[in-house]
Amino acid sequence: MTATANSRRDFLLHATKAMALGASGIAGLSGAALATPQTPTSAAGASANSIRVPIPYGAAVRVDALTSDASYRAAVIANCQIVVPEGEMKWPDIHPARGEYRFEKADVLMDFARQNNIEVRGHTLAWYGGMPAWTAAIGSRAEAERELVGHIETVVSRYRGAIPSWDVVNEPLVDWPEDESSLRPSIWTSRLGPDYLPIALRAAAAADPDTRLVLNEYDVEFRGARFAARRKALVRLLRSLRDRDVPLHAVGLQAHLFADRAIDRDGLQELLVEIATLKLDVLITELDVIDYGLPGKVGERDALVADMAGQFLGAVCDVVRPRAILTWGLSDRYTWVPTYFKRIDGMPNRPLPLDAELKRKPLFDVIEQYRRNTV
Repeated sequence: MTATANSRRDFLLHATKAMALGASGIAGLSGAALATPQTPTSAAGASANSIRVPIPYGAAVRVDALTSDASYRAAVIANCQIVVPEGEMKWPDIHPARGEYRFEKADVLMDFARQNNIEVRGHTLAWYGGMPAWTAAIGSRAEAERELVGHIETVVSRYRGAIPSWDVVNEPLVDWPEDESSLRPSIWTSRLGPDYLPIALRAAAAADPDTRLVLNEYDVEFRGARFAARRKALVRLLRSLRDRDVPLHAVGLQAHLFADRAIDRDGLQELLVEIATLKLDVLITELDVIDYGLPGKVGERDALVADMAGQFLGAVCDVVRPRAILTWGLSDRYTWVPTYFKRIDGMPNRPLPLDAELKRKPLFDVIEQYRRNTV
C-alpha cells in the first residue's frame, strides 16, 4: 500500500471514528454520508455526552434448551440483553411445507424474551442454506417471488413491533467472489437472480416499516486474497443496493473467528469506513472463536481465544461503535462448533463466553471490556 493510500485510509478512519463518537463535524469533509449531529457545548451537556450506555450484548439461543435446562435459562436471563434464535425462525422450522407455518417454537422464544425484558433479533428470511425440501419444486420466477414475499410478509408481520431487527439477507456472497454479482447458488438465485435481495428487503420493510433491516455476512475480517475479495464484493453489493434505494439499515459481521487465521486489521477497518460512508450501522452478530487447532491446555487455549476476539473487537471499535455484540451461543454446553470442527484430541471445544458449567471465561471479560468502553 502506498503512502498516499495510507494517508487517505488514516484520514477516513479518523473521520469515521469521530462520526461514531458523535463529533460535531470533520473539517474538510462534505456530503450527507459523513454528516454528524452537533454535540452539546455546555459543561453539563458535555458531561452527559461522555457517559456511554454499554453496547447491548446477546447470544443465539436454542428454545429446547431454554425450556429443559433451568441453569442455562437463568444464565441467558442474567447475561443477555438480546437473544436471536439459532434455528427456530429459519425456513425449515417455521415454514416446513408449502402453505404451512409452525410458530410454536418461535412463539416460545418471544414469550421468554417478553417475560424477561430481553430484545429479540430475527434470523433469517432469505438464505441459500437450510431450506425445506419443498422449495426445490419452485418452478418459475413468479412462483419464487410469490413464495419469498409471502414468507417474509407472514413471518415479519406476525412479530411486527416485537422484533426491532431482522437478518433479512444472510450470507449472499460465494466464498471467493469476483464482484457483487457472485452470489451463492440457491432456489432464489436460480429463479430470481440478484433481484432476490431487493425483493426480500422491500418485502420486510413493507411488513414492518419500523424494523431494522440487516444484511449478514461472514469471512470478511481475515488476511488473504479470498477475504480481501469478499470485502471488496460486499462493499460493491452494498453500494448497488443503496444506488437503487433498496431499504437497508445495517451490516452484520458474523465474526466466526478461526484461531489459525490472522485478523487483517487494515482491511477490516477499510471495510468499516466504507460501510459508515454508506450510512449503514454495524452489528456483530455471531461471534465465536473456533478453537480446534489450538493447544489442548484449557487455560492457554482460553487466553488465546480471548486474545483473538480482542483483536477483532479492537479493530472494529476503533472505527465504529457496533449497535450490538452477539455471540453464536452463550455457553460451550450448546454450540455448533464441534459438529463441524471437532478437536482431534477429543477435548471439548471452548468457543463461547461461558464454559459448559456456565462459568465465565476470559472471552466473556474481553467482550465486557469492549461493550462497556473500558479499553
